[in-house]
Amino acid sequence: MRMSVRLPRRWATASALGALLVTTLLGTSPAQADPAPAKAANPTVSLPPAGSHGFPFLAAAEDLGSFGYTESEYFFAGTATSYAKSGLWGSDGRWNVRASGSAAYKSRLLVRRPVDATKFNGTVVVEWLNVSGQLELSPDYWFERDELLRKGYAWVGVSAQAVGINGGLGEIKGLKGWDPARYGGLVHPGDAFAYDIFSQAGQALRTPDGPDPLGGLTIKTLLADGESQSAGLMTTYANAVQPVSGVYDGFMVHSNSAVAAPLSGELADILLMPYPSRIRTDLSVPTFVVLTETDVPGASAARQPDTDRVVRWEVAGTAHGDQWAYDLGQPTVTKSAGTAAPQPDCAAGSAPYNDGPGHYAMNAALSHLAGWARGGPRPASGALLSADLRDPATGLAVGGIRLPDVAVPTRTLTGARDTGGSGVFCGLYGARDPWNADTDPWDRHDAADPSDPSFPPRAEPVLSRLYPTHAEYVGKVRAAAQASVSAGHLLPEDATTLVTTAQESGIGG
Repeated sequence: MRMSVRLPRRWATASALGALLVTTLLGTSPAQADPAPAKAANPTVSLPPAGSHGFPFLAAAEDLGSFGYTESEYFFAGTATSYAKSGLWGSDGRWNVRASGSAAYKSRLLVRRPVDATKFNGTVVVEWLNVSGQLELSPDYWFERDELLRKGYAWVGVSAQAVGINGGLGEIKGLKGWDPARYGGLVHPGDAFAYDIFSQAGQALRTPDGPDPLGGLTIKTLLADGESQSAGLMTTYANAVQPVSGVYDGFMVHSNSAVAAPLSGELADILLMPYPSRIRTDLSVPTFVVLTETDVPGASAARQPDTDRVVRWEVAGTAHGDQWAYDLGQPTVTKSAGTAAPQPDCAAGSAPYNDGPGHYAMNAALSHLAGWARGGPRPASGALLSADLRDPATGLAVGGIRLPDVAVPTRTLTGARDTGGSGVFCGLYGARDPWNADTDPWDRHDAADPSDPSFPPRAEPVLSRLYPTHAEYVGKVRAAAQASVSAGHLLPEDATTLVTTAQESGIGG
């Protein structure tokens, strides 16, 4: 039975959230000094029992061994601290906190790392697993997977939130419900403690008290990563918790909104958070914010100039979730969750999911963040995206970082879609519309037509007129790929893939 999910605890991704909070009257406080650094507690690490499934929840469906990788799971346990605000919090993100409580916990780490230590590049990406679907997902592993595996990163997923362990409204009642024999001993005292649990996850990797989750690999750079709801939590972590924990060397904030998650973990308390919630610029470690078209309407209020510690990308032709992430992640989710796996549930006959360049942007962002955190150059800036302003001839958004799929278009790619009759997640997947003389069922020249969402009717572009010859099309893709690499928005490996794909296509003439 397919799960239908209502999300009472989501506080990131939806542009409606920004509209809800725009009337919240919270100003910007004067800059305050960081609290004195206090190293996070060091938890104990242990091995899980085999359990009834014989594999961890969210175990990869793909053959990691073919990439020279191995996957394993570890438990970590200790006493976590909850935090409360100290002083006034404003939009500048310079947020002080104080300890407000403590509680015992026991959580887990899902680890993917190179088998050969000589292949490890020294960087560990620690992802705050996303629980928007009422079970744990790893969206940024899927977005960044090519760069992770080809460059020798280690990746660690952290069960930071209570619903992932204890269960929520979904058919699967958390890890404990999915496999009581394996996970029945886990303990989560509530999301007020999630931030320190995430800190202690980093400590378990840096200085393991028990079995080493990284199998002896030496960490040079420890990066924190969160997408969607987890990005809202990552914003609060970077602003308020990193200054007192000092655990991570850099932050990836992917698809957050204009308001950060509350310290309490309670949805109602989001109304007490500064709107907008920007990234503080006085951290000693860098933060990279990457937004898709889907995110920009709800996140634009938090725009801020790039600095030597904060960079923000807005990527045209991309969606919060997309075909790439779905195709790569769904087999893994289905392996664990079966028919209870969350589905986009887009209405029959509607446009297919966005299949744009979101993963290419995330590959580049990860590579640049890793170098930046090691003392390398700051990543290049990018133009602002006008997600609500579209080229009438193509339906493509104006502005933003424009990778070859957008710079040399063959279809309309958008982060928005008509969601009439669709499930709660459908709108996050954007849309694509092939240019095929308006022969698709959604080509109605109305709000559900990605290429032509408003009157008066306009025909889709004709590819043979845009690209009179195949050689001309390939040449334009090659030039756009080279320009994107030179601008710092695309990695050379992905540029090669894009050019090869163009060469193997039948486009042009």
